[in-house]
Amino acid sequence: MKKIFITGITGFCGSWLAEMLLENKPAVEVHGLARWRSPKDNILHILDGIHLHQGDLLDLSSLLKILDEERPDYISHIAAQSYVPYSFDVPYATLEVNVLGSCNLFEAIKILKVRDGYDPIVHVVSSSECYGQVWKEDIPIKETQPFRPASPYAVSKVAEDMLAWQYWLSYGIKTIRTRAFTKTGPRRGEVFVVSNFAKQIAAIEVGRQEPVIHVGNLDSVRTFLDVRDAVRAYWLVFSKCESGEVYNIGGNTTMTVGEMLQKLIDMSSAKDEIEISVDQDRMRPSDVTLQIPCIKKFQDATGWKPEIPFETTLRDTLDYWRDYFK
Repeated sequence: MKKIFITGITGFCGSWLAEMLLENKPAVEVHGLARWRSPKDNILHILDGIHLHQGDLLDLSSLLKILDEERPDYISHIAAQSYVPYSFDVPYATLEVNVLGSCNLFEAIKILKVRDGYDPIVHVVSSSECYGQVWKEDIPIKETQPFRPASPYAVSKVAEDMLAWQYWLSYGIKTIRTRAFTKTGPRRGEVFVVSNFAKQIAAIEVGRQEPVIHVGNLDSVRTFLDVRDAVRAYWLVFSKCESGEVYNIGGNTTMTVGEMLQKLIDMSSAKDEIEISVDQDRMRPSDVTLQIPCIKKFQDATGWKPEIPFETTLRDTLDYWRDYFK
């Protein structure tokens, strides 16, 4: 029986990874890191099947204790401050959690490796935000694309990404990095664009909001991936990918944010009433506007491909928020 330890297990991707593993029942025992104040809503339905450990990425001693006691074979490092606009307001906290928190995790592994040879495979979930602002000639974006981070969050993920590389290079820790492009689906936090629009539409349908959807930049081009396809990819990383390497993971549905919004509106019973209003407060000081990945390297290594149609992703997300307002 192998053990997997998921940082961020109570969050969006972490909860879906844990659920996928329990449903498919591979020979793996699911463990997760949880702060005492972390909401458990996303994992209430699987609490009986997982092992939660109290700790914090910012507390090295807690990470050392958990890893020393449990010795997971696989570590999926997903936890992060991942909301880009928030990072402009709180850059220090974003860098602290994403960079120093990741450093603590790598240090804990290094200490145990030096002490008695503990040698897990560590999947570090980085982000396409590392690439930042790209030009048309850079499309599709390959793993060799230079970094041009456009937010404090992106800077933090560049640092985390490079730390993972450095700990592999310097200490032989088996880190594997993936740079995920836009992931979405049910349980996504309400501040993220697809989920935010879906929540507004669900609220309009039940009369909890005036029939006006408040939006930011609708011209940004994104490539969307269902979170359930993403976590399938994350599991394959451990058996199919090479330590020290980096892989893009992304979907195959590319459109502007405005086109995505229109698809959601067309699914609504209130579609004939809805208006769109641009809110300047939702505009970022600098934005990433062209996100189209090349995922050939990951597909060649794993045989993975996205399977869930984007319309299904949108409908499931909208239904998630409809259930919320019941």
